[in-house]
This record gives sequence, C-alpha cells and structure tokens, in this order.
Amino acid sequence: MQQGPEDRPDYGNYGRHPEPGDESYGYRGSEHETRGMMQGKSSMSPQDEKTWSILSHLSVLTGLVGLMPFGALIVWLVYKDRSPRVGFHALQSLWYQLAWIVILIVGWSITFILSLILIGFLLIPVMAIASVVPFVHGCYAAYRVSQGVDYRYPFIADRIDGGRGRTAAR
Repeated sequence: MQQGPEDRPDYGNYGRHPEPGDESYGYRGSEHETRGMMQGKSSMSPQDEKTWSILSHLSVLTGLVGLMPFGALIVWLVYKDRSPRVGFHALQSLWYQLAWIVILIVGWSITFILSLILIGFLLIPVMAIASVVPFVHGCYAAYRVSQGVDYRYPFIADRIDGGRGRTAAR
C-alpha cells in the first residue's frame, strides 16, 4: 500500500490535512522530485527550521521589555524565503502577538476609563490575568513545536494559510 505524502513524517503540512484538489499533496514525478516537493523550497536543515520556529514563538517574551512583535517580525523577514515552515510559524506568531497587543490596549483602556467611574477596579485582576495569557500561550506553542508538532494558533493560522487549515494541531 502506497503512503500518501501526508502520512510521511517529513511532510511539511503545517498541521493541516490535505483537501480534495490540493495539488501540493499529490505525488508527481520521481522519488527525488517528490522528496524535494515535500521539503518545499527550504534551504535550511530540519533542525534549523525547528530552532527558528521555536524562537519565533518564544519571541513573545520580548514583550516583557516592550518589543513584543519585533522578534517574530525579524524572524519572518529573514527566514520567510528560506523556509516555508519557519515563515509560517513566524507569521502566525507575529499576528498572534499583534492581536494581543490590540486586545490588551483596548482592555486596559476600558479598565482605566471605568476606574474613573469607580467600578473599573473590578477589571484590574481580569486584565492582569489577560496580560499574562500571550506569554504563557507563546511558550506553550514553542514547547509543542520543540516536540515536533506544527502548532497552529486558533483562528490566526487559518487566516494565514487562506482558510485551508481545518484541523488544528494542539
């Protein structure tokens, strides 16, 4: 029985299953051509791809010094053409961090405004917990990538790959 490329461990499907009509999942040409197709246009070793993918998720920790999205942006700009896998992880990490920046700015602004009306102090613990979430989730994503899983952030990964990713590797 011939295995499909999605069944092979070295196939870069980024956590999504093949869909009917998706040519990138079919076999074409010789074994040599198929291996090249499965590895994409990557000019990096699998270990380097894994390392830079992990670092793109851990770049959320630069938010502790006020530089949250810049680490993922730099990884994406440098490696997007060298490795589709690293580019995917860095781009989803970048959008995830930007989304959390917007969420936290809006949340803390509402908390501050309501504090002036004397009921906002109730939101301070909620916003303090919400402020920690992106750091914990980013570290969790980095851990999953280090375990060999192409982690996909909910909602964001589907937007990046054009809605083709129906299943998430969590």
